[in-house]
Amino acid sequence: MPVPLVDLKAQHAAIRSEIDDAIQGVIESASFVGGPRVAAFEAAFASFCRAPHAVGVGNGTDALVLALKTCGVSGGEVVTAPNSFVATAEAITLAGATPVFADVDPDTLTLSPERLEEALTERTRAIVPVHLYGQTADMDPILRIARSRGLAVIEDACQAHGAEYHGRRAGTLGDAAAFSFYPGKNLGACGDAGAVVTADAALAARVRMVRNHGRTGKYDHAVEGINSRLDAIQAAILSAKLPHLERWNAARRELAALYREALADVDGIAPTVEAPGRRHVYHLFVVRTVRRDELLASLRSRGIDAGVHYPIPLHRLEAYRRLDLPIGSFPVAEAASREVLSLPMFPEMTHDQVLGVCGAVREFSARAAA
Repeated sequence: MPVPLVDLKAQHAAIRSEIDDAIQGVIESASFVGGPRVAAFEAAFASFCRAPHAVGVGNGTDALVLALKTCGVSGGEVVTAPNSFVATAEAITLAGATPVFADVDPDTLTLSPERLEEALTERTRAIVPVHLYGQTADMDPILRIARSRGLAVIEDACQAHGAEYHGRRAGTLGDAAAFSFYPGKNLGACGDAGAVVTADAALAARVRMVRNHGRTGKYDHAVEGINSRLDAIQAAILSAKLPHLERWNAARRELAALYREALADVDGIAPTVEAPGRRHVYHLFVVRTVRRDELLASLRSRGIDAGVHYPIPLHRLEAYRRLDLPIGSFPVAEAASREVLSLPMFPEMTHDQVLGVCGAVREFSARAAA
């Protein structure tokens, strides 16, 4: 049974008329950059996150950069996890700071508060906890550490639209949060888009200015900014999709529960843990196995797509060789990079597809044990 890792065609087919109407409305208005559709989406997404402010930007990376710049990290260090997409560390560098890594919790693979504290120095300006795979980091101890030292906390919430931590939504846990609306996200545009979410009105106003060339008037620029304006077509598409997000997230959670039940007694396969007090929204459904590459090849040979997020820890990328961090610097993240496997996950996935994937995993496990 062929199963894709994600099926955007299925999602779009179900709401095609809503997306078509949204795009047509922008074309008829001829207001393509900024404007009322962007403002409407910003208000709606802020409400979804239960936050006062959301500022639409060009993509999730820009959201991180702008939030970090606004918090004044330039010239200092910013601590984050090493098992993320390169954009997390890239944004720290683009904001004028040095990325510093701290190892992760072995169960959730999110930033370990204990390892975080060990990574702090006098030069630390901020912390970027990554809400990985759709689950928030353990934010209360991270925030206690940050507040005791006067450090900013910027959530990398690019995989966590609607995730919760003890009833509080991702986007409301730190000083600001960065969201990506890359097409494959739980809430995805039909192109690049992102947002900064915050309760800080001054921070939101600063991001609004910097995203638009530092502009305060048509030809008046208070600072040197960048061009990271959310275009109206993407905002309109996101506005059409947003009312469906709670239902899509609920479907992901239902599928994840089925995965967990069907894989519970399979030797050598361990799903990452959904920690108590957290509402995981399963951007990805991730398992760990020491025979990851063999299992991946076996699934793909049967037409079941799976992926690896992420096979190389950030500190081992060529881009960060300058940091001179050898193998063994972050053992939990490094072990995870060899063992994690993302199984197919998308809201339109059927129970039969989940059970088919689990059957293929079970058969592989039985052959491996023989």
